Amino acid sequence: MEKQLKQDKALVVFSGGQDSTTCLFWAMDRFKDVEVVTFNYGQRHALEIEIAQQIAQDLNIKHHILDMSLLSQLSPNALTNHDVAITHDSDVPNTFVPARNLLFMSFAAALAYQIEAKHIITGVCETDFSGYPDCRDNFIKSLNVTINLSMDMNFEIHTPLMWLDKKETWALADALGRLDYIRQNTLTCYEGIPADGCGECPSCLLRNKGLNDYLNEKEVLS
Repeated sequence: MEKQLKQDKALVVFSGGQDSTTCLFWAMDRFKDVEVVTFNYGQRHALEIEIAQQIAQDLNIKHHILDMSLLSQLSPNALTNHDVAITHDSDVPNTFVPARNLLFMSFAAALAYQIEAKHIITGVCETDFSGYPDCRDNFIKSLNVTINLSMDMNFEIHTPLMWLDKKETWALADALGRLDYIRQNTLTCYEGIPADGCGECPSCLLRNKGLNDYLNEKEVLS
């Protein structure tokens, strides 16, 4: 099976953050040809797109950027409106963008159809999904069936991080030999600060706790 995958083409849904960059390296380790797609949806920090471009350039990966600005008109929230403070004090955080992953994965599949990529990789995760309903495994499995029926294709959506917490995601990055690169070159921070970020927003707290937990465990085991 692994030998067969090595001959296939894959498309990674790519934001330039920790999770999607880990997925990119995961895909590069498994597939013959890998391309990435980034969505411009009026996100809080345009720097995300610049960082995604830089990483793709570093790795000599073909990079597609699709205009999804309509999304910010349909569902303004803390990720698309700079004037809204970020809060995670409810069941669904105000950083949740309704239908974002539904639309992103549908457009990714349309692009995959055009570039003849059978495999689509996304970094969604149910373990650390922060209350986002469109990061759940049952949603992805359902969408995979729907996309295949809509195009009469056999795409396979891969979610390598689905059952990993942040500590385990850092462990995967390390196993791929890319921990330092991901730590230094990605943007996960809600305040738009690359690498280790602001250290205070919910995204940084989750990322940095996972990193510290992994490094501490690695030191004990070494």
